[in-house]
Amino acid sequence: MAPQDKNTPPPLPEPLRVAVADSHTHLDMQESTVEEALTKAASVGVTTVVQVGCDLAGSRWAAETAAAHDSVHATVALHPNEAPRIVLGDPDGWSRQGAREPGGDSALDEALAEIDRLAALPHVRGVGETGLDYFRTGPDGMAAQEASFRAHIEIAKRHGKALVIHDREAHDDVLRILREEGAPDRVVFHCYSGDAEMAKICAAAGYFMSFAGNVTFKNAQPLRDALAVAPPELVLVETDAPFLTPAPYRGRANAPYLIPVTLRAMAEVTAMTEDALATAIAANTARAFGY
Repeated sequence: MAPQDKNTPPPLPEPLRVAVADSHTHLDMQESTVEEALTKAASVGVTTVVQVGCDLAGSRWAAETAAAHDSVHATVALHPNEAPRIVLGDPDGWSRQGAREPGGDSALDEALAEIDRLAALPHVRGVGETGLDYFRTGPDGMAAQEASFRAHIEIAKRHGKALVIHDREAHDDVLRILREEGAPDRVVFHCYSGDAEMAKICAAAGYFMSFAGNVTFKNAQPLRDALAVAPPELVLVETDAPFLTPAPYRGRANAPYLIPVTLRAMAEVTAMTEDALATAIAANTARAFGY
């Protein structure tokens, strides 16, 4: 088997000396068991993970997994692409549930009521990932996305939980809706995708910016520019595993144990030592998610 075969898991990186958290992962979409993933991550200094829900089934699973493991915290939500599927249906079966019938606004209300119920649980530390995604959802789905996003903001505020934002090609509208609704005390831009100018806007508002493996990609200079101006007390690191595997392992499955690869690349960009950045990130993640 070639060493770069995309089915070969990347090797374990050198362990971090200062333990950190993976602020955004999808253990339910990874090949290994939860126990294997957590053990492997802990062996390289990634001792905490935030398991993120994207739909009702995934959010219930996140809450149950966090209840069962001290090192796992949960967030619950309907992903921005999930809201239009609930309302308008999903004839192509793009989501993990397969083909679905349109449920209308009442189905979205029912799903949001379940997210609200889950958000009240003590081991659920955040509401997300929610937000807007103009990459995959056309104009017909935008109303459902926006209604869902506004509802998630209200749920996060009422329960005093962090709001975890998915923002894909929708920066201005995401920032506008946060202003209109009034943002919760703690907001995390997951897989931060804006530029340096947007990083300054987020910093002024006190929003956390979480950087994923794509900050290592050759074409990601705008992301590195954003990281360079982001205040160290507002920076998080994540995998978004199994997606966005950092270079040089792009194209292979990501997992929480690869956080050190991304963190070391971030340390170079910020001109901080690895230990100083890890110390900041560990404190920031705990503050962002209230654990």
